[in-house]
Amino acid sequence: MPDAIKIDQPLVLIGLMGAGKSTVGRRLAARLDIAFVDSDDEIESAADCSISDIFEIYGEPEFRALEKRVIDRLMGEGPMVLATGGGAFINEQTRARVLESGTSIWLNADLDVLVERTSRRGGRPLLKTNDPRETLKKLIDERYPIYAKANIIIDTNNDSMDSTVDKIIDALKKD
Repeated sequence: MPDAIKIDQPLVLIGLMGAGKSTVGRRLAARLDIAFVDSDDEIESAADCSISDIFEIYGEPEFRALEKRVIDRLMGEGPMVLATGGGAFINEQTRARVLESGTSIWLNADLDVLVERTSRRGGRPLLKTNDPRETLKKLIDERYPIYAKANIIIDTNNDSMDSTVDKIIDALKKD
C-alpha cells in the first residue's frame, strides 16, 4: 500500500450530488488498493432498475428505505471506499451506522461548483425542477449542518480530483 495507511473499516464518502464522491472514490480506492463501491450502483442492482425509475415508480420514501438497507449491508463488508448518495447520511439510522462502523468523509463544495458539475450530466431525480440551482441551495441549507457531523471534512471546490484524494489521504494519516 503506497500511502502506508491501514484501512480496517469502510471509508464512506458523503456530500451533495456533484461533490465528486464517485470519481474521487474510485481514485482513492485505487491509491489505497481497496475495493470501491458506489451505493447507487448497489441499489440499482438490488432493485433491478435505475435510481430514476425507483423515484418515479415507488417514490423517494421507498428509495430511501432501500438505500438504508443497502448501506447497512455494505457497512458490514469490511474495508472499502463507499460513495453514497447525497441523502444517505441525512437518514438518522444510516448516519449512526456509518459513524459507528466506518470513517465518514464529507466532500464539501460550494453552490457554484455543484451547479456547474451537476449540469454536465442528467439522471439526478432531485434536480428535475425548474430551478436546479435553487434546489441545490435548499439542499445545502438542509444537509450541510448534518454533513458537518462527518469524521473528516474535505473542501473540494477548485481542487483537482487527485488533489482531493491527496487531502483525504493526509487526513487519514492524521486520524
